[in-house]
Amino acid sequence: MRDIAEGVQRFQRDVFPARAALFEHLAATHRPTALFIGCSDARVVPELITQREPGELFVIRTAGNLVPAHAAGADGVAASIEYAIGVLGVSDIIVCGHSACGAMTALAEGRDLTALPAIADWLRHADVSPAGTDLAGNAPSGTAPADGGDAVAALIRDNVLTQLAHLATHPSVARALDRHTVTLHGWVYDIGTGAVEELDSASGRFTALAG
Repeated sequence: MRDIAEGVQRFQRDVFPARAALFEHLAATHRPTALFIGCSDARVVPELITQREPGELFVIRTAGNLVPAHAAGADGVAASIEYAIGVLGVSDIIVCGHSACGAMTALAEGRDLTALPAIADWLRHADVSPAGTDLAGNAPSGTAPADGGDAVAALIRDNVLTQLAHLATHPSVARALDRHTVTLHGWVYDIGTGAVEELDSASGRFTALAG
């Protein structure tokens, strides 16, 4: 904790004064252009990956970058999505998976999550069973069960597709899609190389992110 507190002091002493005009502007203005839905994993930092300034991204981070399908009742993820669309007016939504994702690894390897009931329940939003199959018992498209590393990589990508589908069930997103005022994007970030792949909606495949 001491290191974190010292970091705050360095920010106040060295960083904030040089960017005072920006922060003064942000104190009264909140107009991000994109919603970034990523994993809670500490190695995945949306603003660093995208090189965005403070105020340019609205960020939701959940374990496994999961987006529960729309349902009745209070839901912090749903509320944040609705706010991004209905109040902030973002024009792009990115769902970003990443390499070595602990959530997807646990599912692909069928790990016993009995002692972690909240995690087990949350991972149901990936729509796969702990054996690496969907709830009907079918392997996700592109998954290679015989090869652990390939299975995890495939599940990471299939999960992005699933979460994009869940995202589209939210009324605010559905309306924006109908009006063509928002575009959905699927990404996969590789921690070890910095590479980012994007979903080609026409082919359903992930390819290197175009500039």
